[in-house]
Amino acid sequence: MSFAKSGVETMRVGLIHSIIRKEEKLLLDEFRSRPGVEVVPIDDREIVFNLHRNDFSFDVVIERCVNHSRAIHAIKVFEDFGIPTVNTYQVAETCGSKFLTTQAIIKAGIRTPRCYLAFTPESALAAMNELGYPCVIKPNTGSWGRLLSKVNDRDAAEAILEHKEILGSYHHSIFYIQEYVDKRGRDIRSFVVGDSCICAIYRQSEHWITNTARGGKASNCPVTDELHDISVRAAKAVGGGVVAIDVFETSEGLSINEVNYTMEFRNSIDTTGVNIPAKVVGYVLEVGRR
Repeated sequence: MSFAKSGVETMRVGLIHSIIRKEEKLLLDEFRSRPGVEVVPIDDREIVFNLHRNDFSFDVVIERCVNHSRAIHAIKVFEDFGIPTVNTYQVAETCGSKFLTTQAIIKAGIRTPRCYLAFTPESALAAMNELGYPCVIKPNTGSWGRLLSKVNDRDAAEAILEHKEILGSYHHSIFYIQEYVDKRGRDIRSFVVGDSCICAIYRQSEHWITNTARGGKASNCPVTDELHDISVRAAKAVGGGVVAIDVFETSEGLSINEVNYTMEFRNSIDTTGVNIPAKVVGYVLEVGRR
C-alpha cells in the first residue's frame, strides 16, 4: 500500500473496463466513498502492457471487461506482476468456457444438467440422438443468452449443425450440447461474494431463454439454505471470488446451469434490496489487504 502526504495509508485499486456501464459507475462511486481508497479506471481499449516491466502500483485490480479475451489476458498480466485480481485468471478462464465450468461443477459433485461435448457435426448429431430431444446447443464461449438453440428434433439438429459448420469460426467448432430443462417460465440467478450468497433473483419469461438481457423480468428470490449451499459450492468449484450463478429448479432439487465471472447486477439491487456494489467493493478491498 502507498502513503498519501498526510501519512495515511492508501489502497490503490485498478478497475479495468471496456465501457462504463451502470455497474462500473456504481462500483467506482462505491470505491470513491471509502476513506483511504484511490480507484483508477483502466480502459482496456487504451492500455498497453510492457510484459518485461511492471509499470503499475496497484494493491488490487478488479476486472470489469466486456470482452472475454481482453479480460483473461489483462488479468494474467497483472497476476504475473504479483498484483491480486478479482476475479482471478483461473476463475475467468474457467467461467469463460461453458465446457470448463461444467467440468468443474461435475468434478465438485454438484447437480447440473446432462451435457455432451463433440467435435464434428456427425458426432454432435449422434450425441443429440443419445441425449434426446428437445436439447440445447450452445457456443462454448458466450453470454447474454446469444446463439443458444433449442433443438426439438433431428431435422432441426441437422439444419443447425450444417449452419454451424458453414459459419466455420472457432466458436462453432466445438459442439456443447446440454439437456433441455423445462424451467416452467423461470430460473434463478444467485450472487456470490466470497463465502456468501448475498442475494438472488428469479428471472421470469414466457420464452425458454429467461436472461434479463433477452427480456426476462426480475423479482426477488429468497436465499434458502439449499440455494446458499449450492451457490457457494458452485462458486468454490470454479475458484471462488465474485460470481453470479444460473440455477435451475428441478424435481430432484436445484441444479447449476452456468457461472458468470463479470456479473451484471443493475436489475438486482432494488429487486433484492441488497447493496451489491458495496458487497463487491468490500470483498475487493479485503483481497487487497491480504
